[in-house]
Amino acid sequence: MLKTKLLPLIVTLAVAFSSKAQTMKLDAIIDSITASHPVVKMYNNEIRSMDEAAKGAKSWMPPEFSSGFWMVPYNPSLWKKGDMGATGMGQYMIGGQQMFPNKKKQNADAAYMLAMSSVEKENKNASLNELVSDAKQFYYEWLILKKKLVILEQNEKLLDFMIKNAEIRYKNGLEKISAYYKAKAALGNVQNMRLMFENDIREKRIRINALMGRNAMTDFDIDTAYQIKEYAVVVFDSTLFYNSRSDLKAIDKDINLTWLKLETERQSLKPQFGIRYEHMFGYGGFPMQYTLMGMMKLPLAKWSSKMNKANIESLKWKASALQSQKEMMVNEYSGMAYGMRNELDLKKKQLKLYDDNIIPALKNNYKTMQLGYEQNTEELFMLFDAWETLYMAQLEYTVLLNQALKIQVSIDRLIEKK
Repeated sequence: MLKTKLLPLIVTLAVAFSSKAQTMKLDAIIDSITASHPVVKMYNNEIRSMDEAAKGAKSWMPPEFSSGFWMVPYNPSLWKKGDMGATGMGQYMIGGQQMFPNKKKQNADAAYMLAMSSVEKENKNASLNELVSDAKQFYYEWLILKKKLVILEQNEKLLDFMIKNAEIRYKNGLEKISAYYKAKAALGNVQNMRLMFENDIREKRIRINALMGRNAMTDFDIDTAYQIKEYAVVVFDSTLFYNSRSDLKAIDKDINLTWLKLETERQSLKPQFGIRYEHMFGYGGFPMQYTLMGMMKLPLAKWSSKMNKANIESLKWKASALQSQKEMMVNEYSGMAYGMRNELDLKKKQLKLYDDNIIPALKNNYKTMQLGYEQNTEELFMLFDAWETLYMAQLEYTVLLNQALKIQVSIDRLIEKK
């Protein structure tokens, strides 16, 4: 009997716990993106493809074989041995040849092909930085929306108090109806904003789920803890960006790749040697013969080296262009970082002013008005005005906080800090 009574309770509790949304911290979301986003898998496969191709860098050219008639008369009667002992004319030949690779050329090709995937590795990190930064932005926007919902909930209670109190006073002829309707409209506006914020939260959840590579409708919540970082001691110079930015590292790898490619072009100008062997079977008693010859390609000749020399010159200029691009990007990043740090410092000062001065003063003003209203020394419209001023200041605070966190995400994106 006891088991029968306990079973429904156990089932209810199990359902309640299983249906509770998972709370995720930002670090867990970032780890999930790093492990599961399709772009990471795409780059990993591309890198593997290049590494596999590099394994064939030191292969030889395929051998060439030939077989057929050699100096055979059109008249078949001449193939046979003559009556007077003269040998026939014509031979059947088989032959083959093999070019030997230049060892230095092979080493240059291998170094170039092995380095090709290094650029993609840095491109993967750069793409991952963009995804992580997007996730941070959605996360903090969600956090701000939750803070706004808390403000709305608090203010709904304040408005509800004003409306109910005004209804009682109006019945007793102690209150003007105009301020009452303003409070009713404000309550409707707050409820409308709640619907908008809740819908925005669902949109952020969908976007973050997509970044984590899972079902977009998976339910979860976020931890509302946050920290505004301090960048005062950070020096946004070339050293910082060269060490942190994957796109700059990718350019470095690309420059290195350019020089390796240039070396392969240089080695292509070196002679290449080979060997050719042919064996002939004579007709009509004609003795067997062979040919054994060495071969040499001379790509350094003026008429055959023109393309390689042009490629070498082109690659030199390409390396210089990449170096200039890198320096230009560093200058741009440095200016952006200092500008954003300055703006973040301003937002932090403004937030502190709201925390220490503006909002506490407005709260005290509202409490004073509420006390006066309860003691019939203040009118409802004055209490409503005090509430509205406090409410707008609270929302303005969340706007400033959102801007500060957005700047922080932008700085972290710029210095590629997870």
